Amino acid sequence: MVFILLLTVIVTLIAYLLISVVKKPAHFPPGPFWYPIVGTVPVLKKLSKALGGQHLALIKLSQTYKSNVVGLKLGKENVIAVFSYPTVKTVLTGEEYEGRPDNFFLKLRCMGTRRGITITDGALWKTQRSFVTTHLRNLGFGKKPMERMVREEINDLLAILKENGNKEIRIGSLLAVSVLNVLWALLGGCRLDRQDARLSSLLDILGKRSRAFDMAGGTLNQFPWMRFVSPEGSGYNLIMRLNAELREMLMETIEQHYAKWEEDRHDDLIYAFVSEMKKANEANTTFTEDQLIMICLDIFIAGSQTTSHTLDFAFLMMILYPEVQEKVRKCLEATFGDSEINYSDRKKVPYVEAVLCEVERYCHVTPICGPRRVLRDTKLEDYVIPKNTTVLISLYSVHHDKTYWKDPEKFRPERFLDSDGKLVYHDRFIPFGLGRRRCLGDQLARSCIFTFFAEIIKNYRITEYPGSVKPTGVPIPGITLTPEIYRAKFIFKINTVIFIRILHVFLS
Repeated sequence: MVFILLLTVIVTLIAYLLISVVKKPAHFPPGPFWYPIVGTVPVLKKLSKALGGQHLALIKLSQTYKSNVVGLKLGKENVIAVFSYPTVKTVLTGEEYEGRPDNFFLKLRCMGTRRGITITDGALWKTQRSFVTTHLRNLGFGKKPMERMVREEINDLLAILKENGNKEIRIGSLLAVSVLNVLWALLGGCRLDRQDARLSSLLDILGKRSRAFDMAGGTLNQFPWMRFVSPEGSGYNLIMRLNAELREMLMETIEQHYAKWEEDRHDDLIYAFVSEMKKANEANTTFTEDQLIMICLDIFIAGSQTTSHTLDFAFLMMILYPEVQEKVRKCLEATFGDSEINYSDRKKVPYVEAVLCEVERYCHVTPICGPRRVLRDTKLEDYVIPKNTTVLISLYSVHHDKTYWKDPEKFRPERFLDSDGKLVYHDRFIPFGLGRRRCLGDQLARSCIFTFFAEIIKNYRITEYPGSVKPTGVPIPGITLTPEIYRAKFIFKINTVIFIRILHVFLS
């Protein structure tokens, strides 16, 4: 009798726990059924695999439930995904959505801490973002000194293309080194030789870490206990190894700065931060070594992959749309001749700007914006969103909205030009986000993207390498979308404007 009573209590308790786990909060957005323990993970994984990426799976759920806000359960986290410009804008600019999730995935990304800028919030985020923004500006961010740093890397890359003649080029890896070196110069005060092992090692580590996660955090975030059951299979050991390698590499550079530090030395961001560390005596200061390491990592992650992948996509589009490439080249030749092109020249060539805007819209490298955390109970459209709910923001839905763009599946740069050929600024074009959490490196990214693209297209005609398989344009999914690996041929193009001038002088 006692056994039966005890069994009944246990069964009732288990049933209650299971029901409470699968029960959605009151007035929560619609979405797939919440299964015990796994929540909506199986549904999202199945759709992601079938459609080619998590960003497309989320779009499908939005269409299925006919809602701009979809409710999910990923592991133990309540999650919403938001779609369409009005809803996305509300979340990107609303103070109640400025938090970052405090979950296993983000702590794992940050080497077991909650530091840096990208995934922090509150007073720490405000203090550190203000410091980084101020000192990057002092170092020439958005000004001529930044253009000079970019110019060094462009000249280096153009020399490599010239040396290789008509050989096969994997432009993606070359671009990645160039962009990373610009960031290294800002952080560490010097550019590295392209053959420096630190550059290739850092690129390798960043690439592996990106592929190990998706924006929802992946299996380890949803089921952290998997690291004990299957540390290798879950990817936990891999991420820990990558974190250790990354920390060691960054500490080597930081220690070099410790050794050479002088009071009030600010000739790069690390020196500026170390100076602040020396001043800070309070026990609760946010200017710590762990914080410096994570700021470096944030800048490398946010700046290098997104910028180099966007450029990689841009050159891929020029292969797939040769008529656009030819129009860009003629525009650049006619405007600049044999002169260097700088970011400050961009308004002289609105068609080139339109092409790059269309690349960013069509090949959106960050289709899902970094996750947010709701800071207080709030209402979004007709739904009640509880405090600490995680928010996934679909920028892809904004840039591929058929009601606004009409034919978003087509690569058509003219959508960014008016009837007079002037650049059109669409409020629904938001590759760098909106609000106070907008990407702080957008000026550097835009400078790199425009200048590298313009200089290379002006000097080279890009085609698929003879005998290679024609690229499809379908991206490789991950935290960021990556272009497929394609084989290209860069053919040096004699500037027709200069050639005509020389011919005219010769004939006269």
